[in-house]
Amino acid sequence: MKTLTRTSTTEMEVTSIRLERDLKNKLKEIAGGSGYQALIRDVLWNYVQQKSGAYRPQFDQKDIRASIDAIAQKDERCVLTGQFIAENEPMLLGLTGNGDLVPLSINSLNN
Repeated sequence: MKTLTRTSTTEMEVTSIRLERDLKNKLKEIAGGSGYQALIRDVLWNYVQQKSGAYRPQFDQKDIRASIDAIAQKDERCVLTGQFIAENEPMLLGLTGNGDLVPLSINSLNN
């Protein structure tokens, strides 16, 4: 996972958060040499971007391991093309290598 550089750590505010020991150990394990605090910042920024509508995941067709037919239950955007998928329109759900299901427009895998 690549850490997004937003500001230098000297300009950041110190915030205390209590985490379960198991959670902290898992975060350290996932972060590897990058540091778990940077991982927590990435997770929080991704959450904020998703909730604000600014999040646009970056995927390539090779990231999709499988796809299944679906019907959009709400407006979506294809993660490969950015194409709008309206509520109740046919779409695909793409399974990524990380096990995430992501929205795909019907023709986004045709290449």
